[in-house]
Amino acid sequence: MALNLDDEPKLQASFQSLPVHYWKQGSDRGQDQLDNIAEEVAIALIYNGISHAVMMASPANLQEFALGFSLSEGIINNASQMYDIELVPSEKGIEVRIEISSQRMMSLKSQRRNLTGRTGCGLCGSESLEQAIRPIKSVTPRALPSSLVIQHALSQLSQHQKLQSLTGAVHGAAWCDGAGEIILLREDVGRHNALDKLIGALALHKTNTDNGFALISSRASYEMVQKVTSVNIATLVAVSAPTALAITLATQAKLNLIGFARPGRHTLYTKFNK
Repeated sequence: MALNLDDEPKLQASFQSLPVHYWKQGSDRGQDQLDNIAEEVAIALIYNGISHAVMMASPANLQEFALGFSLSEGIINNASQMYDIELVPSEKGIEVRIEISSQRMMSLKSQRRNLTGRTGCGLCGSESLEQAIRPIKSVTPRALPSSLVIQHALSQLSQHQKLQSLTGAVHGAAWCDGAGEIILLREDVGRHNALDKLIGALALHKTNTDNGFALISSRASYEMVQKVTSVNIATLVAVSAPTALAITLATQAKLNLIGFARPGRHTLYTKFNK
C-alpha cells in the first residue's frame, strides 16, 4: 500500500485561532486576545463502501489513523491487506474511504460491529461483552527499559508535542527507541486516536519495534493495552495511572506496564523479561 501523504491536512488544520477574553488574578479588566483552539472533527471510517465507525478526532494524519485503527482493531492483520485510503472532506466531517482485501472485509462483516464514538470511544456500538473486551494477544517479552531510559524519553515529550503546546487540549503517543529517544510521535484530541495514529505511522515507516517502547501522555486504559499488544509492542509507559483491567490484561499479555511516569518518578505495574 502506498499512501499519498501529500493529501494529509497539515498541523494548521488541527487548530484555529479564536478571540477570547483572558483574565487572571490581579487584573481588573482582563484583555481580549487570540487563543489557539484544537479542532475536533467527525471522522467516518468506511470499508469497501460500508460505514464502520465514526470517531471524533483531530483532522491530521488520518491515513495513518485509518491504518493504525484497522490494525489495532483486528480488521486487517498487516498493512498489505489495505489497498487504498481516500480522504473525502465535507461540511459535516471527513470520510476516510478504505479499501481492504475481500477476505478481511468478509471477516469484518461477520463481526457485526458498528461504532459511533465520542473522542476515541472504543465501546460505543458494541453489541456484546465479547465484542467490547476482545481476547488479549500475548507479546514477545522484552527487557524492561531502565529507569534512566524512561526518564530520558519523558524529558523530550513536551518538545515533541507541538499541537499540545499550541492548544493544551490533545494527547500524544510516541515511539521511543532503546535509548529513550523519541523517534515518532502523533497527537489527537482522543488518546486512543493518538495511539492508533502512532501504530499506523510505525507500520507505514516499517519501524522495527523489537527494541523500544510506547509512551502515552494519558492514562493506560484496557484499550490502550489491547492496542499496543495487537502489534506486539512489549512495553507501554503512561504519564497517568492504569486501570485494574489494564493491569490484568497486561499480565495476561506479558506486557511491561509503567504508569504515573513523571519527571523523577514512575510506577512499575507489570514486568516481564526475555
